[in-house]
Amino acid sequence: MSGLQFVFVHGLSGWGSYDKTYRRMPYWGMRGGDLMAFLREKGFDCYAASVSPAGSAWDRACELYAQLAGTRTDYGKAHSAAYRHDRYGRDFSGSPLIPEWNGKKRLVLLGHSFGGATVRMFSELLAHGDAEERADTPPDEISPLFTGLGNNPIHSIVTLASPMNGSTALDLFRDPDFDPAGVKVPWWSKILARILSMSTKGKPDGRDERDNANYDMYLDRARELNLRITTLPDVFYFSVPCSAAKKQPDGTFLPARGMEPLFVARSRQIGAYSGRTAGGMAVDESWRENDGLVNTVSAMVPTGAPSKPLNRENAECGMWNVFPVVRGDHMWLQGGLMHRHDIRSFYLDLLTMISELKAPA
Repeated sequence: MSGLQFVFVHGLSGWGSYDKTYRRMPYWGMRGGDLMAFLREKGFDCYAASVSPAGSAWDRACELYAQLAGTRTDYGKAHSAAYRHDRYGRDFSGSPLIPEWNGKKRLVLLGHSFGGATVRMFSELLAHGDAEERADTPPDEISPLFTGLGNNPIHSIVTLASPMNGSTALDLFRDPDFDPAGVKVPWWSKILARILSMSTKGKPDGRDERDNANYDMYLDRARELNLRITTLPDVFYFSVPCSAAKKQPDGTFLPARGMEPLFVARSRQIGAYSGRTAGGMAVDESWRENDGLVNTVSAMVPTGAPSKPLNRENAECGMWNVFPVVRGDHMWLQGGLMHRHDIRSFYLDLLTMISELKAPA
């Protein structure tokens, strides 16, 4: 339809088309059916990547590159040594995500939740590579991802309920002046919250504890990543924040009716929290509105990046075009889990809008 190729990247604890789970329950669409199949029928060239469910933004970006390039996953000589894990991962030489992709066709990258951090890190490495990897790796064995491609194959980046500035769902447990247990939550939601916490932890493999998604979502770490990841001048950026919490007279936020039960306990804790991060960053009441897992304000724009409210007739390159807040919880944009949502029209409208954008010459 447009010559663009749309690559969808799942969030924490998620799965993609390389995973058997996707055939039983597609991450994109959930019980409403495979969103990729629907969009392909409408003429859009769509793919669902599979990256580490609990991996760091760096590791996931390396996996995404390997799937697109059809090569063995290389996490980098310097990075793997620093964080104590294997340098090489799965080989996609015989099963690339996009068989005909050669680094020249224009990509639209859509990341849900921590998938947003993944595609942003991927774009940064594609554009600029990594100085440490270039310094530590012989030229004949370094991945092209760490040298920078020299040309930008990315047309657009879309973040969907993504914690671009971190999530206080994690920080509130490290603040000695805040008692998460003191927040009143239904007894059943405590059980679900434990299940949620267990699902976001990676399997111990001896690596440095900082090389994982949970660490990258601390507010202090997200600030470090935002200082590194640049806003590319020839890319259209879009963010879609969500909210499923209502402000109360005392300034706290409580889950709105219909929120996925999985998120109720955490939403109440986020909605009550204000304080300071371990690094001294102040967290005020503007962080309380949430979608059950991600602070609404964090899903709007990376701190320090240029932005403006979305204008469909005048979206700008090199700037975050921020959608109006979607009234839905963290899984609304996937199609819901226990509450089924028909998201087909949302994505059909989104992809149509992006396809009609004219990239700068």
